[in-house]
Amino acid sequence: MALSSVCGYKPPTSSLASNFSDFNEETCGNFSANSTLALPPFAHPATNLGRVLTDDQGKDIAMNFDHGTTTLGFKFKGGVLLAVDSRATGGMYIGSGSVRKIIEINQFLLGTMAGGAADCTYWERVLSKQCRLYELRNRERISVAAASKLLSNMAYNYKGMGLSMGVMVAGYDKRGPGLYYVDSDGERTSGDVFSVGSGSIFAYGVLDAGYRYDLTDEEAYDLGRRSIYHATHRDAASGGIVRVYHMKPTGFEIISEQDCKELHYMYADEKKK
Repeated sequence: MALSSVCGYKPPTSSLASNFSDFNEETCGNFSANSTLALPPFAHPATNLGRVLTDDQGKDIAMNFDHGTTTLGFKFKGGVLLAVDSRATGGMYIGSGSVRKIIEINQFLLGTMAGGAADCTYWERVLSKQCRLYELRNRERISVAAASKLLSNMAYNYKGMGLSMGVMVAGYDKRGPGLYYVDSDGERTSGDVFSVGSGSIFAYGVLDAGYRYDLTDEEAYDLGRRSIYHATHRDAASGGIVRVYHMKPTGFEIISEQDCKELHYMYADEKKK
């Protein structure tokens, strides 16, 4: 009941409000079943969500959710490296330049964000809760494969309902480093190298040229940074802070957080030498 008090929801006490009660159960059902996600009160939310708002002339107002990103991850001999930018765009508008696109699920699991910022943040927080419950029930950490499967199953339940997610789940367990791609259709793929987002084609160009499994830690950090930088340079929907995380057997470590503008001048100076 704490959630309903925070949101200002008060159940009707009079029989005169029975219609109001039915309306709340239909549109705000997650107050009574808070483990489910309440759906919009109209049919086909994936296609009709943008038709809810109208201007004073009755014309539809386009709803531009925060999109646009570049994220990458790869496995190497030192573990798993993740690198991301920090820009979120809604249409042609830069909504934020400081989004944290690596979500810390727990000390041994990380998730990235590409697609709808709200969708990725919400469902990876739900995944964090489920992973903690698994630890409490089984007295051991959940594997990277199982965590990615949980997220895939949750996304599949809402397939076709308008979710926008393209995330990576990276971690370290008793099997070693793990890296999985999961999207909003419930697709789940294991791999060694992934890049997701509008700038991924530019990041792949740098990754393909410099990736090998036996990279040292410093070489891996530099490859991740350069890949994201080149994506921010060519893709208008990517930019801001370039963040690099390293997933090790002892847990994740934050390696660097540098502005892409600083990297631009640093790499420009290197070319002059």
